[in-house]
Amino acid sequence: MDFIDPHIHMVSRVTDDYETLARMGCVAVSEPAFWAGFDRGTADGFRDYFEQLTAVEPKRAAQFGIQHYCWLCINAKEAENVSLSREVISMIPEFLDRPGVLGIGEIGLNKNTKNEATVFLEHMELAIKYDQPILIHTPHLEDKYQGTRMILDMLCDDSRINPDRVLVDHVEEHTVSEVLDRGFWAGMTLYPVTKCTPDRAADMIERHAGERLLANSAGDWGISKPTAVPDLIFTMRRRGMDEALIRKVVHDNPVEFFSKSKQFHYTPR
Repeated sequence: MDFIDPHIHMVSRVTDDYETLARMGCVAVSEPAFWAGFDRGTADGFRDYFEQLTAVEPKRAAQFGIQHYCWLCINAKEAENVSLSREVISMIPEFLDRPGVLGIGEIGLNKNTKNEATVFLEHMELAIKYDQPILIHTPHLEDKYQGTRMILDMLCDDSRINPDRVLVDHVEEHTVSEVLDRGFWAGMTLYPVTKCTPDRAADMIERHAGERLLANSAGDWGISKPTAVPDLIFTMRRRGMDEALIRKVVHDNPVEFFSKSKQFHYTPR
């Protein structure tokens, strides 16, 4: 089955991972801007990173027939540095018209601090000004519920934000319903240790009939598995779930959400 990984950090993966994904049916990936495994010290470091996301990775993916898209921001882990964040945010418009740039993300909260919230709101302003969809990072583990509620409240407090153009990622059982009930899209991240297993994701898909749900690997520098979406496909098939529902979650929903960006020019296989 053709599938799209809507959240994977390919700059942290070897080229062999592209080949493996292609062999397993991956036709497109979406790469949100995130952490480099260390805190960058200057805005120029982010400029080089944005160049990598918009110019280098699409060529690397294309070698294996995979279409590469990306999102731009300064991530929540580095947002505690407000002055640096503002430098980076002011630079982002230079890249927004490049092919494959879908919007602003992954923005959100890491430790739910005041500075993180300030930078989150300034990213929101950027997205509104340039009419960009938004991809949201929600915190991990014990901070997830509080951080998710803080993020949803900030989004809903601004009437200019259209929930249908916002994907709230890394949902779990205790956050997915509120994200969907408020009209947002929800992403389930399949990690070997934290976040969500394929079985837990399948439970959420059954509960919500796959509506506005996406599944991703978020493969990055840490313990992660770039082939997690095929694992979910296998799990859903093992449970006897309908093929149309499986395709909806792993292919059709990403296409529908990403189509809200004027830069999404997807060619189905």
